[in-house]
Amino acid sequence: MAMLSFEERYRVRGGTLIGGDLFDFWVGPFYVGFFGVTTIFFTLVGTLLIVWGAAIGPTWNVWQINIAPPDLSYGLALAPLQEGGLWQVITVCAIGAFVSWALRQAEISRKLGMGLHIPFAYGMAIFAYVTLVVFRPVLLGAWGHGFPYGILSHLDWVSNVGYQFLHFHYNPAHMLAITLFFTTTLALSLHGGMILSVTNPKKGEPVKMSEHENTFFRDALGYSIGATGIHRLGLFLALSAGFFSAVCIVISGPFWTRGWPEWWTWWLNLPIW
Repeated sequence: MAMLSFEERYRVRGGTLIGGDLFDFWVGPFYVGFFGVTTIFFTLVGTLLIVWGAAIGPTWNVWQINIAPPDLSYGLALAPLQEGGLWQVITVCAIGAFVSWALRQAEISRKLGMGLHIPFAYGMAIFAYVTLVVFRPVLLGAWGHGFPYGILSHLDWVSNVGYQFLHFHYNPAHMLAITLFFTTTLALSLHGGMILSVTNPKKGEPVKMSEHENTFFRDALGYSIGATGIHRLGLFLALSAGFFSAVCIVISGPFWTRGWPEWWTWWLNLPIW
């Protein structure tokens, strides 16, 4: 009931980017809008194409289903459906669905009078995906450099790209991305653990307040970033992790073609040695 009463606060007209009142409607508790309609369209078409690709493939084993990109010989041209064209259309549908969902988030944010933090954050994940299937293949001159759609085939692609650059974990942007992913987990798990501890005290003890939270982190870490600050830090760390994960792959091939350990020879060549 609490959720139903809250809905009245955001079920307001306006805030739409396209379509005006024509698409300004809800289905149950879910706002749809023009971009909700396009999300559903792209999602259904893309999913059905994946099912069709599985149907014409050699197996229905969910682990082995594979929708591969076109052969490198096709370059950046359109390929026949059964020779990679299916991958190209599914990629268009995926980008259409992801971008539509982000724009729907923007409309909801406008209705609520919020900032655009949520669609911007989701946009970073879209940026990482588009980097893999559009930006990097275009820079390398062939759609075949995109990753295949399939569980095991995707993992094989990741492994093969890693070995192609000898030791991918020597990629400095990859190092930053991994560090930021782990730091995001650490920072937000510290925050979450503390919130659980102060709101679930021992029997007979009162619920702790913000002064206890700040005191704990000042004692444990020497500094308390504050209730608002920890969420800003979490957002910054998470978006930075997504950004550098896109950077680490887009520089591998288009801008660096040798093994990544060789990149570190600059360190050995410093005059201080």
